[in-house]
Amino acid sequence: MTAPLYLLDTAAAEGLGLSAVTRGSLLVLDGDEGRHAATVRRTRPGERVDVTDGAGALARCVATEVAPARVVLEVISAEWHPPSRPELILVQALAKGGRDELAIETATELGVDRVVPWQAARSVVVWSGERGRRAHGKWGTTVRTAVKQSRRARVPEVGAAITSAGLVGWVGARVSGGGLVLVLHEEAAEALTGLLPGLFPGPRGDPEEPEPARPASLPSVTVIVGPEGGITSEEVAALEAAGAHSVRLGPHVLRSSTAGPAALAALSVMLGRW
Repeated sequence: MTAPLYLLDTAAAEGLGLSAVTRGSLLVLDGDEGRHAATVRRTRPGERVDVTDGAGALARCVATEVAPARVVLEVISAEWHPPSRPELILVQALAKGGRDELAIETATELGVDRVVPWQAARSVVVWSGERGRRAHGKWGTTVRTAVKQSRRARVPEVGAAITSAGLVGWVGARVSGGGLVLVLHEEAAEALTGLLPGLFPGPRGDPEEPEPARPASLPSVTVIVGPEGGITSEEVAALEAAGAHSVRLGPHVLRSSTAGPAALAALSVMLGRW
């Protein structure tokens, strides 16, 4: 069975020197995570436990002492997980019924590197004021929980909520920086599986000719998913004018909670991340 993973906040991780630990070092897991490990998971001395700072440093440990809200860990080995390239970003429209949270939860398990909440024109849910701050915090909690479940060493960034006008500018900046932006749309003429091979053809037969650009040279690939009612034609036109490509996933119309993770799974294979 895979060892459970616990997250340390930045201050705690820096205090423990997680990025510099070596075999035999002792770490103390306390606070909420220590309480969960000791009381909820009922960790016992001798059990395997992993700890990460959420920024790439991961220590594989064994529990040596357990108190009601504190677990002492001995490091077996330490690893560094560098950022993945290209960076995978999901721009997820706010959706009712918790479908947006389900989307980012699954996307995190699949390896997304950043999620951005989008207040689309047809989003029923509206983030504003204190409600918006609570909702953004809930997205952060959802992502962190999914990181622990999937045993990841990096916590995806949860960006600030963005409007459609703001998204157009954001897309333009991404494209100008060399990134690829994909808008999932059921009426798009281009299929996702047909786009990347066209952008990144195989090696040329003549060794004298320069090698074509490869997917790994991309700084980022962004997937934009609309709300339950879909992306408006005006939004699609504005995003395409900013440099985005509209693509479809397949013959069926997927829910807002399903489309993003499905695209990320396909991209992970096509870009060689899986």
